[in-house]
Amino acid sequence: MSDRVYYVLFLCTHNSARSVIAECIINRLGIGKFKGYSAGSEPRGSIHPYALDLLRKQNYPVEDLRSKSWDEFAAPGAPELDFVFTVCDQAAQEVCPIWTGQPMTAHWGLPDPSAAEGTEAEKRFAFADTFRMLYQRIGIFVNLPIASLDRLALQKRLEEIGTTSTDISNEVA
Repeated sequence: MSDRVYYVLFLCTHNSARSVIAECIINRLGIGKFKGYSAGSEPRGSIHPYALDLLRKQNYPVEDLRSKSWDEFAAPGAPELDFVFTVCDQAAQEVCPIWTGQPMTAHWGLPDPSAAEGTEAEKRFAFADTFRMLYQRIGIFVNLPIASLDRLALQKRLEEIGTTSTDISNEVA
């Protein structure tokens, strides 16, 4: 087993909900094997309060979370990324910066929970559902036998994770 840590960036336009939730999840599920980050093309400047509340209730540390630009990860001295995942449709259609190290990329689009309408309970459910879907996808990802897959096979698996139904808990490599 390799001691190598893989660096993963989750992108979303505003970096206020989905990408931040994904960052927290991978840092817990992939501890010791993955280090996660999040960023946005047009960062909102703050994390959505429902996302923060949900993460706190799940005992995730939120003190150091911040909404930031993806430019930070294309700048000199930034971590050399191994994987970059877009988690919203807008970021998937944008022209991303050039990442050093040629990371593998995939689109794992999810509905924007901050766009949910209805009662407060319905809005909070949208955040919980986003958390659940990201948790399932990231759970599959961190359990992939990355070191034993060639680049083409790994790329195929990354894309499959992003296109599977929301009930993907049985699809571990």
